[in-house]
Amino acid sequence: TWVPASGPACHKQPAPPLQAALASRLGSGAAGSLLPGFNVNIVTIDRVSALHEACLGGHVACAKVLLENGARVNAVTVDGITPLFNACCSGSAACVNMLLEFGAKPQLENHLASPIHEAVNRGHRECMEILVANDVDIDQEDSQQGTPLYVACMYQRTDCVKKLLELGASVGVGKRLDTPLHAAARKSSAEVVNLLMDYGASLTCRNAEFKCALDLAAHSSKVGRALLLREGPASLAQLCRLCIRKCLGRSCLYVVHKLNLPEPLEKFLLYR
Repeated sequence: TWVPASGPACHKQPAPPLQAALASRLGSGAAGSLLPGFNVNIVTIDRVSALHEACLGGHVACAKVLLENGARVNAVTVDGITPLFNACCSGSAACVNMLLEFGAKPQLENHLASPIHEAVNRGHRECMEILVANDVDIDQEDSQQGTPLYVACMYQRTDCVKKLLELGASVGVGKRLDTPLHAAARKSSAEVVNLLMDYGASLTCRNAEFKCALDLAAHSSKVGRALLLREGPASLAQLCRLCIRKCLGRSCLYVVHKLNLPEPLEKFLLYR
């Protein structure tokens, strides 16, 4: 009898013998059919299914066969983990796309583990973009982790920070009163701080401890210097850019091209 180790299914665990045999069989190229009578929805004591395991390993062919034979695409473990979460954990964009095609819910109830937060946490930008393209709330605030942008700043996932901001994430929404800029200042990430400031992050916002980002930056650090350089009023050009982007909303990335603006101005509005 196989009993999985404790902890969420996104942690690497040995598959039970039946699932291991299945993964080996499908992974070897013999993905045409399952054994007659095989229950694709059999689960472990923690309700981890074969589909969970396939997605965690990024085994697209295996996951496809399971789904085509009736595997529950939105199956949930005792830890609130779905196959989509595991696909984001492994960074398999192919698995993410396929799960969504088979009806996976891209955004789940608050008590379940959030796929987009996991994708950002691990720096899997492509998985994150796929979820946003499928109408996941880009500012979804998890009670434990905050928004995806806040998570990206906490783990210094610069590529994810840049793409989230480009796609219209709210620069001032983080984890309760803590903003993404607070997180970036704590982590001493000058590059992320500058990105956030470019997109209009406020230096004066204070968290629950009544501290602003500058209060959290180490003295004489690159972050501290970067924040000090941004003190005072923004330039007129920057204020105009932020105002236009605010008016256009999250569609800014796609609408700007239709305004017939001079190329330099269009690039300026899109931070290019």
